[in-house]
Amino acid sequence: MRIVRVSLRNFRSYPSAEVELGEGLTVITGRNGAGKTNLLDALYFGCTGRSARTTNDRELVRFGESVTRVVVTTVAEDGAHELAVAFESGEPKRLTADGVRVERLFDVPGRPLVSVFLPDRLELVKGTPSLRRAHVDQVVAALWPSRTTTRRAYAQALAQRNALLTRVRAGAVSSASLPAWDRELARHGIALMADRAAAIATVAERFPGLAEDLGLDGDPAVAYRPRSRAADADGLAAELAERLQSDLERGFTQHGPHRDDLALTREGRELRAYGSQGQQRLALLALLLAERDAIAATRDAVPVMLLDDVMSELDQDRRGRLVELLRGAGQSVVTTTDLEHVPGAEQPGVRRLSVRDGIVHDDDAREQAA
Repeated sequence: MRIVRVSLRNFRSYPSAEVELGEGLTVITGRNGAGKTNLLDALYFGCTGRSARTTNDRELVRFGESVTRVVVTTVAEDGAHELAVAFESGEPKRLTADGVRVERLFDVPGRPLVSVFLPDRLELVKGTPSLRRAHVDQVVAALWPSRTTTRRAYAQALAQRNALLTRVRAGAVSSASLPAWDRELARHGIALMADRAAAIATVAERFPGLAEDLGLDGDPAVAYRPRSRAADADGLAAELAERLQSDLERGFTQHGPHRDDLALTREGRELRAYGSQGQQRLALLALLLAERDAIAATRDAVPVMLLDDVMSELDQDRRGRLVELLRGAGQSVVTTTDLEHVPGAEQPGVRRLSVRDGIVHDDDAREQAA
């Protein structure tokens, strides 16, 4: 499956636009503030039902308008398909697949997988563990869609245990039923830890080579950091029981997979604390590429890479290597202020677009007409 076209109406800076993507690499040029990043966000929004840049959907609606709509057209072996996302302030978001209303685009069979690199996503490297946990769970879902139920089951059991802790602390009920919830939470927790460990293991095999290709030296590595050392559900339940009194004092569960983390390291030290911003950018890019390759090896699907201003901090050799990696598999969309920053952008097979004054121009068609 590949994305053929994205159509948008009243999305951020665009009153309307219809953009056709190339089969491989698409390069979008334009000055800073022209709307290149907004176009990437529209693609992400149309494929996932949410923005890559904000959790407030009202920010996606063009100023002065009340409704935004994005339509992504794809083509696969069984023909063309259409995903549509519409949002109106004060109304539930409307998601459809081939015209049929759906609750979540993530559950649509054959939905294009997307991976996005934005400058803001550096928070994944240097931000809180909760961001990295959520990202790891997204990788698990992309690798093995059926395993998403494990995380939901764990979250539900955790909420139930926390609610019970609050009631016990308030003296409303006894603590007699807590061991049963410890076992339930541990059962789902061990399964969740196993999924996360397996996902990161597949990514970790690919990460060092890609990181070094992009210029990150010093034995770069990525590793799963579980909070629990338990090998089975009984062990995790025992750890929870040991911390019961402390949990009761605080009113919530302090131990378990909901406290896990992901470590990106160089020379044995975490890039979160000891890496420069340039090193963090390279690590994030290598991580996303390693995840793409891991997903492609596991499933018959290659995530679409959406890369914003990724070339600005790479030298010419690394830019060339990145373009080789992108053109080697699947679709990619890269934004840049200067076409010369993308080696090989003039070659056949590369789709070239530009954004000026809120309008997307087809540079390939203009050259052919000339």
